[in-house]
Formats: sequence, C-alpha cells, structure tokens
Amino acid sequence: MGSTPQGRGPTTFSPDGFWWWDGAQWRSAVSPDRRWRWNGQAWVPLRPLAPPARGGGAATAAILVTVLAFGGVIVLVAILTLVILLTMGNQLSNVFSNVVAALGATPSP
Repeated sequence: MGSTPQGRGPTTFSPDGFWWWDGAQWRSAVSPDRRWRWNGQAWVPLRPLAPPARGGGAATAAILVTVLAFGGVIVLVAILTLVILLTMGNQLSNVFSNVVAALGATPSP
C-alpha cells in the first residue's frame, strides 16, 4: 500500500475510480490484494460492490404487453377464420366443385 501521501487539497480520481492523481503521477486507488482502497486521505477496507439493481420493470412490462398483444391477434385471426368458414362453407364448396368440374371437363371442338 505504500506511504500515505501528503494532503494537498482534494484528491483527483480517474473516472473509473481505480486511479488517483498524487500531483506527479497516477497511482492505483486499490491495493494489490484488492482488500484496501485509497479514499483520498487514508487506506480503508474495500467493501464488496453491491449487486446490480434489478430495475428491469419497464422492459418486462413492455415484453409482457407485446406477447399479450401478439396472442390477442392470433386469437382474433382464428375466430375470424372460423366464422368465415362456418358462414361461407357452402359457397366455398360450390366454388371448389365448379373448379374441379371445369378442370375435369373435356374441351369441345
């Protein structure tokens, strides 16, 4: 950990917090064994980092809404298809039988 530097005002840390400026060069703000951290005035025990916050509530809600909307569209299409087949089944059957009859007919000279 080395000696404690002389206090010359506020200590400047790097943006990532792993280095500090001693007035002449950048020095490590974390001890080689990763148990101590320089706080600007003294070496203090390094606390473990807090686990990342689980703030994915908005993303989870958006995914849930998307899945439900997709499922709703599938159900709607299935209902419409069923209604069309039930109400127009006879007409569709007539169309297909006419097509089959037309394809099976021999051309007249």
